[in-house]
Amino acid sequence: MAEAAAIYPPLKDRPVRNTICLFDVDGTLTLARQEVTPEMLQLLSQLRHKCAIGFVGGSNLVKQQEQLGTASTNVVSLFDYCFAENGLTAYRMGKELPSQSFIAWLGEEKYKRLANFVLQYIADLDIPVKRGTFIEFRNGMINISPIGRNATIQERLDFQAYDKAHNIRPPFVEALKKKFADYGLTYSIGGQISFDVFPHGWDKTYCLKLVQAEKDAPGGSGVDYSTIHFFGDKTFKGGNDYEIFEDDRTVGHSVKDPDDTMRIIREVFEL
Repeated sequence: MAEAAAIYPPLKDRPVRNTICLFDVDGTLTLARQEVTPEMLQLLSQLRHKCAIGFVGGSNLVKQQEQLGTASTNVVSLFDYCFAENGLTAYRMGKELPSQSFIAWLGEEKYKRLANFVLQYIADLDIPVKRGTFIEFRNGMINISPIGRNATIQERLDFQAYDKAHNIRPPFVEALKKKFADYGLTYSIGGQISFDVFPHGWDKTYCLKLVQAEKDAPGGSGVDYSTIHFFGDKTFKGGNDYEIFEDDRTVGHSVKDPDDTMRIIREVFEL
């Protein structure tokens, strides 16, 4: 799959023309914050010869490059569609599409009040470990982590277990919902250590309108994606895959891990 996108048939000439497969990243294509395996890349390459493929993740494109790309291969060449930050930063066939800005939408004063509350809440939390980067500012959202995104892989695993036992993130989300009820924000728990905050409607379903625009977009292929498969692991209510998994426009597949994703791909597409 590390070959240029040009080796794949044009979108309109794929054998399963009106179908696209969209994948969450952490827990679906890779283990959380780890690199994709050669086996997964090979299977995705085979799938891409049959239908269009894309990823949709909450992280920014830099992190998705670290997990899905290589030093010599840009991640945007490995998928037909790349939807970073739920599609607020998006690429189609290697070319960037117009993006959205969280801070422009919310405004500096409201953001400062939100950030101050978050940092004070975390300061008052009594948890075993705290590291750094408690708020990660992204183009289309912010990501909040009680332990901090600088935690090591082992510290992430330890916090995930601690969170399950002591219920750290859900009450944090509820406190934000109560305090900032008039802000029009959605809070979505995902991954091992954090949750995303973004405007209503800017969840992973945001990318679907970009997929559906393929039919009428200037210079597009004219393909009408009547079947949109979505694969994700956080498909429970409150998880960051829930809205797109439940959306009427998608065929949802709830997976346990990357191995489960590969199993379902092989079964559905006879690979």
